[in-house]
Amino acid sequence: MGDEVTEATGGEVERAAAAGDKRATLVAMRDRCARAIDDASTPARDLAALTKRLSDFMDAIDEIDEREKAKAGSDDDNNASSTDEVFDPEAL
Repeated sequence: MGDEVTEATGGEVERAAAAGDKRATLVAMRDRCARAIDDASTPARDLAALTKRLSDFMDAIDEIDEREKAKAGSDDDNNASSTDEVFDPEAL
């Protein structure tokens, strides 16, 4: 779940959305937006909106990643707390 840059080609956003993968869709939109910002033919009037959307996409991806990390951490905590100790009848 890293922040790797993907080689997005035509239709990547559509494929990710159709697959129902929210994070992959956001990554594809982030990459598409970044390409538009870097494209010299993108009208200057569009750059502010594209830059804002790029920031929004990155924030949304970070939120998903943080939730996944927190979930993984809580799963580890649950597994650790449910570990039984070896029963020692002498302790009674």
